[in-house]
Amino acid sequence: MTEYLDILLNPAFWVAVLRIATPLILGTLGVLLCERAGVLNLGIEGIMVAGAFTGWLAVYLGAPLWAGVGVAGLAGALFGLLHAGLTVGLALSQHVAGLGITLLATALSAFGYRVSFPKVNTPPTVTPFAPMDWLGVPVLSAQTPLTLLALLLVPVIGWALYRTPAGLAVRMAGENPHAAEGQGVPVAATRTAAVVAGSALMGIAGAFLTLSAFNSFYFNMVNGRGWICVALVVFAGWRPGKALLGALLFAFFDALQLRLQQSGDALLPYQMYLMLPYALSILALVLVARKAAYPQALMKPYRKGER
Repeated sequence: MTEYLDILLNPAFWVAVLRIATPLILGTLGVLLCERAGVLNLGIEGIMVAGAFTGWLAVYLGAPLWAGVGVAGLAGALFGLLHAGLTVGLALSQHVAGLGITLLATALSAFGYRVSFPKVNTPPTVTPFAPMDWLGVPVLSAQTPLTLLALLLVPVIGWALYRTPAGLAVRMAGENPHAAEGQGVPVAATRTAAVVAGSALMGIAGAFLTLSAFNSFYFNMVNGRGWICVALVVFAGWRPGKALLGALLFAFFDALQLRLQQSGDALLPYQMYLMLPYALSILALVLVARKAAYPQALMKPYRKGER
């Protein structure tokens, strides 16, 4: 028990929690935007990889850090546009299209890396974002600006979804697109815009890994975070505030297992600690998902004029 208290009372632990949560917050918000409009985007894993690679490559080639973030967001938006074209425009299976986007984005990133660095064994590095020491808040001052951006986006997206006409249009497109059409809402355009914006956030989530958490790109660095974001949206009941809570909860378990592995008197095999955040997240998901009010038109193709 003393060991756990020492971990929880250490400010470095909470710094790690917030750092681990940042890409999950950005990615979960991206998935939430897509699904609120009625489109499941399983391309997030590949989009995060593409964002991590393109953002890092842009900075390596001389672009400023924020320009690299913008490039990552643009890469995510382009894959989102492709996904929207397949699922909204052509009404293809959202599951299949999303998995195809993941495979395509991952393969293109790997190909781009091999072409750009054909004879490099160790990934080149860039100078990442520096911590925000000027904030003066112990946990936040150790973070980078992308973490602050992720935290600020939670209330901004919540306000946009529930307090603006555009947010109402997005929610109507995901709940009852026929009623939205009757009110003059362009459902296809609304869904496409939501998928593109959500995918841009996924790309930025990937850029956090190469421009903030680390300083280089390597394969498998996303490591399933995209799939965790899909699950966290269900846990959050498609609400931004709860999405933040879910991301922090998973990050808490992940940071805790890392600390437990590092302790010299660990009682369990390290594989058990690796499993801990995923097992506890699944448990939380099972307990919450029963009562989750999902968008009624989620994964349902829409064609204008059809009933």
